[in-house]
Amino acid sequence: MVQRPRVVVVGAGFAGLAATKELAKAGALVTLIDRNPYATFQPLLYQVATAAMSSADVSYPVRTFAAKWPNVRARRAAVTKILPAERRVELDDGSGVEYDYLVLGTGVTTNWLGIEGAQENALPIYSLSDAATLRRRFQHYLEDTAAGRRKSVHVVVVGAGATGVEMAGTLAELRRRTLPLTHPEIKPDQTSVTLVERFDYVLAPYKARLRDAAARALRRRGVRLRLGSTVASVEPDAVVLSDGTRLPSDVTVWALGVTAPQQVGDWGLPQGKGGRIKVTEALNVPEHPEIFVAGDLAGPPNPLPQLAQPAMQMGEHVATQILAAAQGRPLKAFSYRDPGIMATVGKSEAVLQLSNGLTMRGLPAWLVWIFIHVAYLLGGRNRVTVLLNFFWRYFGPRRSAASVIQ
Repeated sequence: MVQRPRVVVVGAGFAGLAATKELAKAGALVTLIDRNPYATFQPLLYQVATAAMSSADVSYPVRTFAAKWPNVRARRAAVTKILPAERRVELDDGSGVEYDYLVLGTGVTTNWLGIEGAQENALPIYSLSDAATLRRRFQHYLEDTAAGRRKSVHVVVVGAGATGVEMAGTLAELRRRTLPLTHPEIKPDQTSVTLVERFDYVLAPYKARLRDAAARALRRRGVRLRLGSTVASVEPDAVVLSDGTRLPSDVTVWALGVTAPQQVGDWGLPQGKGGRIKVTEALNVPEHPEIFVAGDLAGPPNPLPQLAQPAMQMGEHVATQILAAAQGRPLKAFSYRDPGIMATVGKSEAVLQLSNGLTMRGLPAWLVWIFIHVAYLLGGRNRVTVLLNFFWRYFGPRRSAASVIQ
């Protein structure tokens, strides 16, 4: 029986950090591995992409997180191979780490769905580097248009889930509220924001009245909705729909679909839909019960929404199962406690749906959305900075918004 298990946690996302925290508090020896030196708060990446926040506001050093516990060590590396027989992972720096238990929480990546030209011509928004790239592209195109070097900055967002809706709503508010101040040379018809969705509504997981409210809020902000439309291909300057319609697009934002990273296939573990690793109800791999998977990378028998809350709960669960296994106790099945879902459309407008059926929209839901997101940020400085940014941007003097595009 392992009294103080050695646990390797791969991935410093919501699942990996939650697992590390629980294991560390129980005294396990944890090595936290991530290819980046920082953890990213993904729900606010669109704020970085639209220049409302800096990269530092939504990121937190992994080593600073690990330093909270003397029994946690951080490594900046990527796992290239898993050797279950040796209970060892090999890293891209040529070294390896041995474990008693392994937690895989690397998350997933953009799925281009085999659509022609999507990967080459669209910009994803799944990582901090994605958000920074989109931000730079948008800023440069605005400057070029203002100087007469470009004709337009039309944006098409593909996918009307929470990320797509939040991105489209924020861009529309920038177009209407900020650009007249920062780029008065650009005429209104030189910019546009279009949201494309294959369903006949936005925010598919929500109740109809919330979907409709979100759609109305987007239209009020000037977003052009193309619902019930499927993307056939993406060109450098356009998004082509399956009916032949060609939507001019200087910047195409891909907010549709995720899949497991390609390197997961090299690990030799069973994969299911979307490349996710197949796991039992207890979230461990059937053939290798000492390997647990949490977050978006996990493919449990009963699919879960790919959101922060399920990832955090899964991370906590695998930590408790590892501690139980180390003490010779049986594993328990994971049970998701649904706290509800929410999305924001823009200033003073959000939709919230609780698991008990209660719904909320408008300003109250928007304020709840802000405070919940701030509460889950890592680091007191980040919480204060983000909260101040929100209220200064939306409730400060109108010209204060001009700084977000500079």
